[in-house]
Parts: sequence; C-alpha cells; structure tokens
Amino acid sequence: MVVCVKMEKKKLRIGLYNLEPSVVNSAMMQISSYHKKLGDNVELYQPAIKEMYDVIYAFSIFEYTDKSYVTPDMIKGGTGFDIKDGKFISPGSQLSEEVLKCNYDWNLYPNCDYSVIWFSRGCVRSCPFCVVRQKEGVIHSVKPKNLNPNSKFIKVMDNNFFANPKWKDAVKQLLLWDIPVDLQGVDVRLLNEEHCKALQLLRLAKNIHIAWDNPKDDLFNKMDLLTKYISPHNVTCYVLIGYWSTPEQDLMRVEKLRELKISPFAMPFNKRDKYQKKFARWVNRQELFKRFSFKEYCDGIDMDKMNEIRQERKQEKDKKINASLMDWDN
Repeated sequence: MVVCVKMEKKKLRIGLYNLEPSVVNSAMMQISSYHKKLGDNVELYQPAIKEMYDVIYAFSIFEYTDKSYVTPDMIKGGTGFDIKDGKFISPGSQLSEEVLKCNYDWNLYPNCDYSVIWFSRGCVRSCPFCVVRQKEGVIHSVKPKNLNPNSKFIKVMDNNFFANPKWKDAVKQLLLWDIPVDLQGVDVRLLNEEHCKALQLLRLAKNIHIAWDNPKDDLFNKMDLLTKYISPHNVTCYVLIGYWSTPEQDLMRVEKLRELKISPFAMPFNKRDKYQKKFARWVNRQELFKRFSFKEYCDGIDMDKMNEIRQERKQEKDKKINASLMDWDN
C-alpha cells in the first residue's frame, strides 16, 4: 500500500491521527507538507468531528499500540500496521515518491525541542526479530531533511550509523550543524578506531546507543575499544531478552555491562511475558539495578533500603537545586 493519495483540486480537510502522540512521526510531517503544498487544510485528527474530514491518515510505529479506534475508511501507514501476529506483511506501507520529496512540517510539534534525522535507511543485517531490512532494504544513504528550528539536539535515527557508506559525510554534516547529537544506532560489532575517533568529535546530547542482542556474540573487545575513546558513562547498551536467550544469558550480559560501567537497557521481546517484564523493570530502573541483585529483587525488596534510596535521591536533587540557586545569585 502506498501511503498518500492524490485528490481533486478543491481544498480538502485532512486529519492526521498519530496513534503514538508522544513520538515524533516523520511520515506524518511529510504528508502534512505534501497536502499543505496542495493548498489543503491540515490538522491533527479530532474524533469528535470525524465526519467533517475529507481524508484521515492513521500512523502507528508499534504493533502493540491499541488500534480499536482506527476505522476502515482511514488511510493507514507505519510499521505498527505492517506487522500482524509478529510477522511483517510485505511490502508494508510506503510513502509515495511525491511525499518522500517533501520536508518535515515541524509546525505539528511546536513543543518539540529536538530534530529527527536519517543519513541512511535500511541495514546491512537481517536480524530475524527486526523488520528494517524487509521494510527499507539494504542500507543506502539518503539526504537528511530539514531540522526543527527549535532544536536543542539532533536524534540521528539511522539503524546502523557506521554501516552507511557515506558515514564520513554524515559526521561532517553533524559537525557543521554544531548541535549536540543523540545517536540511536551504533553497531558495536562494526566499530574500529576510525569510527571511535569520529565519535569523539561529536557533542553528545545523550548516551551513544549500542546493542547486545545475541548472547553468543563476543563483544568484549569492541566495547573495550569504544570505552577507550568514549566514557562508559556515555554509553547505553540495549539488551534483547526473551528471543533467543535464556534467563542466565540475560543476567550474564547485564552483569558484564555493569562491570564495564556501561548502562544496560533490557528490551523484552514479549512485553506481556511476566519474567521479561520483571527483568526489564529491574534493569531499567537504575535505583533498583545499582542496589539489588536480580535474586534480591525477585525475593522481595527491603522497604527500609528503598526508603534509604529515595532519601538519597531527594538529597542529590536538593543539592543540584541549591547549586543552581547559588549560581543564579552570583
């Protein structure tokens, strides 16, 4: 299905229904720009006036998002609609060539303080739990779109930043923009010294994101290389659990990351599975992960310890506030 339709020349009222409103949807911004160029009236979808729209587009990124309010007359697009029962329905929803040429309409997100940018689409890998290769093909360079004028930082959304054949051009462009960067996808398996030196040049807005999806992958040397150039405190590692790993392998990976001082972030393959939910909650809440073993967490947390943690966090917060007030007074 091609997401976007050509209409008659009369002005149309277009409704944009983002099923994950907290997520910036680049396709929605391009469709908005496309219809505004045609002179149509574009607005965020309001269910109360559904009958007043000529066309309604529905956007979803995640399969698990509730779609009970999506009706058959809506034009649907996004990975959230392309996956059924865990399987990708090829070829998936695609934007038309006319829409792909359009820039982002950042007016849809007046309170957003960052940009989303792709320097490449697709991936060099074909991980069985990921639809990127099926949906976007083999990795290829793309021209980045327009930045959000209110940007405080840039989210680089490439799935595999250094697999892009033009990654050096991407680094140069980021340096020219001179805005802090949030790298969403760095494949640690590909990293070499040149890549690490390039990372050193960038101003980091948030942690660099790497992944340790397969427990059989020996990533220790690559992680050691990365942390020679980038502080481990500036690295977050996604850890896929519940797909092809045992609980013992899950625990081994997060404990190894703890040793390396890299922050793990558990990614449950099945968010409804009790073990995966519990393990992810323990890992992803730093106040729990830093203070308790997984066994202690499963056996039950000592509330005295939890109150102690809360008190320490409050004291740290108060110190930061007081320091800011002192700087302000000076």
